[in-house]
Amino acid sequence: MKLKPLTITILTFCVATFSGMKAASAASFSVIANGLYNAGGLSFGPDGNLYVTEAGIGGSGGCVPPPSGQGGSLCYGKSGAVTKIENGKTERILTGLPSIALPDGTGAGGPRDIQFDPKGKPYVLIGYGANPTFRDRNLGNTDLGKIIAPDFNTNSWTSVADLANYELANNPDGNDVGSNPLGFVIDGNKLVAVDAGANDLLSVNTAGSNLQAITTFPQDILTNPIFPPSDTPSNEPAQVPSQGEAVRSQFASQAVPSSVTKGPDGAYYVSQFTGFPFPEGGAKIYRVGADGKPTVFADGFTQLTDLQFDPAGNLYALQYANQSAWKGDFDGSVIKIAPDGTRTTLLSGNGLESPSALTIGADGAVYVTNRGDRPGLGQVIRIENIKSVPEPDSVLGVLAIGALGVGWLHKKRATQPPIDRVVALK
Repeated sequence: MKLKPLTITILTFCVATFSGMKAASAASFSVIANGLYNAGGLSFGPDGNLYVTEAGIGGSGGCVPPPSGQGGSLCYGKSGAVTKIENGKTERILTGLPSIALPDGTGAGGPRDIQFDPKGKPYVLIGYGANPTFRDRNLGNTDLGKIIAPDFNTNSWTSVADLANYELANNPDGNDVGSNPLGFVIDGNKLVAVDAGANDLLSVNTAGSNLQAITTFPQDILTNPIFPPSDTPSNEPAQVPSQGEAVRSQFASQAVPSSVTKGPDGAYYVSQFTGFPFPEGGAKIYRVGADGKPTVFADGFTQLTDLQFDPAGNLYALQYANQSAWKGDFDGSVIKIAPDGTRTTLLSGNGLESPSALTIGADGAVYVTNRGDRPGLGQVIRIENIKSVPEPDSVLGVLAIGALGVGWLHKKRATQPPIDRVVALK
């Protein structure tokens, strides 16, 4: 099997299908927004309205090669946006944001997350999903791979921090150079972001100074990994083993951090999407404390894309799919982890498909960007009438609960053999 860097699309995640794990009882949701283009992160603003990012569909501008070196190029346009949802109506209040995507609008890099500081000032994270070497050279001066501060009244913005260039200049994890920032959290006067392509956690002051890596995340060594069968259709042929070719018993896979939130204990909690072959039950939630070292807080998930605490200290985790992405079943799940470690599936499948991000409303409801990898078909949903089913703990379980805190994703390749780390839309 000739494994080369590969590109995978991810937007939402689901609970691992372990033996003995129960599916969630039927819960329902209402759709509060439709027709979104590669929907990403969402957040409530100071006005009480919900804001969601759209990565867009690229355009007819310059192009950059995909991280895998296979498939179509990612081409630039100004189709990214931020959309406001108010009283059941949607309005794009920030348009013309940078976007890159495949010709059909999939695989998009662009606006991925939005957060408001305590004074109500918005910040938007712009993804990228390729080697930053090609960004300025091929596309000119764009804000891909950066955090920006928008002004909704004037449809303008200023650049705050260049995360992609930090990867190009420093490459903290020492692997292939690649950048795809997916999510961030505001912590006082700091913006703390994950770069799924760079495999690290970054911090920068809200004024744009002191950009630095807090930590990097380790590769996973998979034992007897399950790969797609040789006849599996794929736009990334390197994913599929050649007929009769021996498969390694051990396989190095990148962590692919996909989102970050701050816990009640002051630590940062980071979700893991995992790299190819996206092992079921192989995703973790990392805790990064004051010492900057990542430890496993909880494990046994599959392709996580987002995390969020509620005021009671419950942690909500979003899974992109219940099965490895290459299987083509994108039913996702929302899982609640209580302070005592009890896990509950709030919604699994039943219309929840490749979700990319979630947030908790003041009403206590869970809001999710659904179908985040489908341009023009993205939704924001509100989960209601929740009837949840407790689940057994994972192999490692939830660690030290007393210290509580918990669309494309392009990842650079790992070593032995090389692969591309997936970078998800948040």
